[in-house]
Amino acid sequence: MAAGSGAGGPPARADTDCILEPLSLPESPGGVTDVESSPCVPCIFCKECYLLAEQNQLLKHMIIEHKLIIADVKLVADFRRYISYWKKRLAEQPITDFCSVIRTNSEAPLEEQDNYFLLCDVLPEDRLLREQLQQKRLREILEQQQRERYDTSFHSMCMFCDQEFTGNRSVLLNHMAREHAFNIGLPDNIVNCYEFLAVLQEKLDNLQCLYCEKVFRDKNTLKDHMRKKQHRRINAKNKEYDKFYIINYLEFGKSWEEVQSEDDRELLDTLEEDWSDWEEHPVCAVCLFCEQQADTTEKLHLHMQKSHGFDFPKIKSEHGLNFYQQVKLVNFIRREIHHCRCYNCQEKFQSKGGLISHMEETKHITFLPARSAWDQPQYYFPTYENDTLLCTLSDSEDLINEDQSEDIPVVSEDISNLKALKQSSVLNQLLYEENKSQEKF
Repeated sequence: MAAGSGAGGPPARADTDCILEPLSLPESPGGVTDVESSPCVPCIFCKECYLLAEQNQLLKHMIIEHKLIIADVKLVADFRRYISYWKKRLAEQPITDFCSVIRTNSEAPLEEQDNYFLLCDVLPEDRLLREQLQQKRLREILEQQQRERYDTSFHSMCMFCDQEFTGNRSVLLNHMAREHAFNIGLPDNIVNCYEFLAVLQEKLDNLQCLYCEKVFRDKNTLKDHMRKKQHRRINAKNKEYDKFYIINYLEFGKSWEEVQSEDDRELLDTLEEDWSDWEEHPVCAVCLFCEQQADTTEKLHLHMQKSHGFDFPKIKSEHGLNFYQQVKLVNFIRREIHHCRCYNCQEKFQSKGGLISHMEETKHITFLPARSAWDQPQYYFPTYENDTLLCTLSDSEDLINEDQSEDIPVVSEDISNLKALKQSSVLNQLLYEENKSQEKF
């Protein structure tokens, strides 16, 4: 038995009543308790329940049976919590305290008139709820994206070549962008990457084009279509993909298209302003022989010269390559490296690493094959659709050295004997031929 307290004091409490660690109240907008992780969403007015995926059926039910219309439902970040909140509030107060009344058939007899109730963010309480739900969703999404950024347990296969990737998701996304010209965006802009890739893989398994979303009879036909039509990209108008991009969670009530259009308008508004602080975005061109990237062409040329012994400016100068010849040369080298084939001896290798080692050891990387091998019309077309190096090429004719433009001798005519000069001038012959042609007519 516990020892009693002093005379006249309160009785002693059991040890189990002591609070030895801090407690936390449930976090929820407007004081709503946490909603159970049930797949069903209840009707605001009755006991009907619908799956979250059947959201439109629930909205239809509330319009037909209870005359309630919820405005801009697509902008509600958490539909289940939103419905649960208003189910509690409308049980406490009349619906007319929160909703605008819309009367239909107002000119008809009273018994034929109907009153509909509009719940929208004009009501401060509704707008605050939507903003709180949006902020909560944004926190959750940013936390998820942060976990994915530093996750090293990622494991997936490429959708186009079945190559397996482990480590970080960026390895796979960069591979698909570089090797297959399939770019779904920067890894840091994507969230729920596993689910995103699963959605895309399911479409390909169903023989559906990711861009135009047409269905084809077999896999080879689909691959040819996506390659020839340059449909190796997703359809930006498909709202199904919006939930996989951070930009769609940033601003309350705005889609990525609205955010982007606002950025464009701000850019147009500043066209007349001072551009002295303008900084050009780095080009991030990729090396011809490895994965190294550089933000300037000078750095990239220096890397290729030091790391691989390939001096692009020297080759360009020695062969007098114009812009179009440079384009064909770059696309030719890209194609050969992609096929793991030495562009001088045509020997094939199992891996790109083995190819580069061979080319560096044999010095095959330092000089070009015969011009007929690469100066072909087929190499006007880029090997990689997003090859930034092609955008940085310049015509050698534009790069005239100052030494060549200066000290060019100009020989003046000898005018000491004008009569002899006039008789021997080429102009006399031109005038004679001109007069002769006119006499014929």
